[in-house]
Amino acid sequence: MNRFEQTAFDTARALARRRGGRPALHPDGILLTGRLHVPRHDTPWGVPWLDTPGAYPVTARWSRAAGLPGPVPDGLGLAVRVQDAGGPGRPLELLLTSSGSGKVARHLPLPRRCATTGPYATLLNYSVGGRHGVVAAFPERRSDRVPAVPGAVAAAVARAPMSFHLGFGTAAGWQPLARFALEGAMTADSRGGVAFDPYRNCLAGFRPVASLSALRVAAYAGSRAGRHARPASP
Repeated sequence: MNRFEQTAFDTARALARRRGGRPALHPDGILLTGRLHVPRHDTPWGVPWLDTPGAYPVTARWSRAAGLPGPVPDGLGLAVRVQDAGGPGRPLELLLTSSGSGKVARHLPLPRRCATTGPYATLLNYSVGGRHGVVAAFPERRSDRVPAVPGAVAAAVARAPMSFHLGFGTAAGWQPLARFALEGAMTADSRGGVAFDPYRNCLAGFRPVASLSALRVAAYAGSRAGRHARPASP
């Protein structure tokens, strides 16, 4: 671990300890269940998961990045686990953050007050079938406005499924990958009890690129370490 990675680890661990074992980022969230559908694509991606139409169970965690009070705009997180995407016992996991959709904005976190007014993106590039770009989930339009707080998201999903189109953005534009719907709330998750790791749980031909990944891996590890440590004294 180099000094930059060590700094990311130490910072995330200290923040998680100060928060009493809650994650360093995205401390308050709601766990959701749903289903993802992969359609038949006209042009193969060269990725078995995308080239075979099918349906998969989904577990997701929606959260606020900094844990700011509800009325204040915050970065929003959507972690998605696609069960058995790579075969039995081999999930695909994505960590998505509220962002823009343009060529630059898709790489930048964008605080919001509403949970369904814009995309959630990986920010860093993925390699999908040998092509580099950003993976993003675009909410489908709803008749109701969903405030960006866990309770409101849970209530919205109880009224009607929260649906998303999963797309892949390159310099040539956005291409559709799949569609998923979040259909039920499992429980409030204020301690990040369900962990997601997009670097361990990726697929052949569908994985994050190496750029800056070591820093993010170190930060995740530091947050996990801090969550299991005794809370820091005020």
